[in-house]
Amino acid sequence: MSDKRSTFPLPLSSVTGGANRKPGAPAPVATPQTATRNASNAASTGTRASFAPAAPAPSPRPPGYAQAHQPSSPVAQRSELMASEAVRRAMVARVAKQGVKDGVVLGAMEAVPRHLFIEPALSAQAYIDASLPIGHNQTISQPYIVARMIEAMRASIAPGAQLGRVLEIGTGCGYQAAVLSFVAREVYSIERIKPLHELAKTNLRPLRISNLRLQYGDGMLGLPQVAPFDGIILAAAGLEVPRALLEQLAIGAHLVAPVGGQVQRLERITRTGKSEWASETLEACHFVPLRPGTV
Repeated sequence: MSDKRSTFPLPLSSVTGGANRKPGAPAPVATPQTATRNASNAASTGTRASFAPAAPAPSPRPPGYAQAHQPSSPVAQRSELMASEAVRRAMVARVAKQGVKDGVVLGAMEAVPRHLFIEPALSAQAYIDASLPIGHNQTISQPYIVARMIEAMRASIAPGAQLGRVLEIGTGCGYQAAVLSFVAREVYSIERIKPLHELAKTNLRPLRISNLRLQYGDGMLGLPQVAPFDGIILAAAGLEVPRALLEQLAIGAHLVAPVGGQVQRLERITRTGKSEWASETLEACHFVPLRPGTV
């Protein structure tokens, strides 16, 4: 990646073989502290910040989005942010009681304001443990399952450590991608539904997360240009995991995905060799179906 600042989202070519990042130069890493600070700064100034100063004007937002997500004054915006911190802590405490123990995951869940990723009419339900509709027959996953899947993907790394490069299939509204950005050095997220891809960009802009790349495309194909990945998460259920994704998993890494039709189970697949994978069932779950192509 060149030293010159780029607009968001970066073109895929900027993170593939044609890049010219200086050897040994670490990728920028977002942290829960910087994300919360960025969101707070954006709230206090009464503006929604872009990912980079050089970025073009944001795409048009859904009708009513700006009014519902931006209180009329900086004081009101700050009050909304502060109020959400308490309910986020309560949400994380509930997730921990349900069995999620990874402190890095719990910290990331507390850092991300979930109410920024849902429809204004559902804001009162932002922090309950339930999936919610985000349009186009898709949903934002319940907080517990987001935390559970990320914890399962991180199972083989040292406590407190970060994953390297992670791939998410099904960006949706962008919430899980934001959480992932706090537990991995690089996150790539693919969405096949164009309006949701645009919505995720709009939702994520105030957090100014520098290590997250969004891609519009067919998630079943993955991103072979930037593979292998140290973790892969699917936010939609297929009858089986696409072979292309299995082959983009690094040896020793985990892929976590819902599998099945009407009856689904959460599975963790570990790549154990060049052509070998091992799978284990974690628990029952329910997700929207995994589909090919783009719309």
